[in-house]
Amino acid sequence: MKYPPFCDIIVVNFNSQDEKEIQKVSSWMYETLKKDLNQEQFKVFQAMPAPIDKIQNRHRYRIIIKGNMTQEANQVFNETLRKIYSKNLKTTRITIDVNPNSMM
Repeated sequence: MKYPPFCDIIVVNFNSQDEKEIQKVSSWMYETLKKDLNQEQFKVFQAMPAPIDKIQNRHRYRIIIKGNMTQEANQVFNETLRKIYSKNLKTTRITIDVNPNSMM
């Protein structure tokens, strides 16, 4: 089943005031990570609204990834974030959490 401590769970969180922007950014990041991460080592799940999908007028989405965090994977995440932030997003914020304490 690949759950901790046998692998890492990586959660990519998105939040934005603009729902269309967050859908576009999360879909683009999903496709990029699915292509760039080793598919034998990582299982990338589709970007979906978070369980609590809106807090304080900000929409929330997330991508869940299962696999072992390595230096190469860290470089893929950093490069993907660099590409996204170079697009000069208006309201979308992105965080990456490895082995989060809470999945909410």
